[in-house]
Amino acid sequence: MILNHIDDGEGHVIVLLHGMFGSHTNLNNIARFLSSNYRVLNCDLRNQGDSFHNDTMDLTSMANDVVRLLDKLDIKQASVLGHSLGGKVAMQFALMFPNRCSKLIIADISPVAYAPRHDVVLDSLLNLSDLDIESRSQADNFLKKTIDNEVMRAFLLKNLSRIDGGKYKIKINMKAIKENYYTNLVAAPSGEPYTGPTLFIKGETSAYIQEKHKTSIQGLFPNSSIEIMGKCGHWLHAENPNLFNRLVSDFLN
Repeated sequence: MILNHIDDGEGHVIVLLHGMFGSHTNLNNIARFLSSNYRVLNCDLRNQGDSFHNDTMDLTSMANDVVRLLDKLDIKQASVLGHSLGGKVAMQFALMFPNRCSKLIIADISPVAYAPRHDVVLDSLLNLSDLDIESRSQADNFLKKTIDNEVMRAFLLKNLSRIDGGKYKIKINMKAIKENYYTNLVAAPSGEPYTGPTLFIKGETSAYIQEKHKTSIQGLFPNSSIEIMGKCGHWLHAENPNLFNRLVSDFLN
């Protein structure tokens, strides 16, 4: 099974991997920016977006998904950019297949195991998936009971898909995410160190990359550097896209 993806541009290949509860649309801005100079594969991770559903959802399986995509397209080597969960998948890919990874860019995530942070979101989407959803406004009003942040709700509502009869459903595989979330999806990437060029980009106000994580970062990615985006949080690529795009472009060049 091959990841759903948008293939655009020409040149050296850049694979983009989004975060939890997302899809390739989350990285459309950087995809458009890079496609003028590179061939960009903007992907949906398994069980999310329009990619295939599978009960197995761990970093190793998702790294293998990337390799299968590259093999299908007869691509020998690519650079990989991942945000959040996509960053973990990107790290696992580089650790498992270093000869297939030219450069690695990790947006606001560390190679460590995290305590679960999305319990409210997970429960809200699970409950929403059980509803008979008539409209997006109905879904938004339902999420509003537990999620105050309008931007977060808008992000989550991108997972709605219209079905026959004009109703909506949650298209991500909530069953698989629930079963793997507290184990496989919060786990740390593992393997022999990846010595290729690596850039970590941290949002200044985000806690996903901390001082205490630098030992793990340097241990697994010894040829790495960290850039900090001021006044940005975890969604740094959306909060300051111009700066994010420039940092990525400068590193790739």
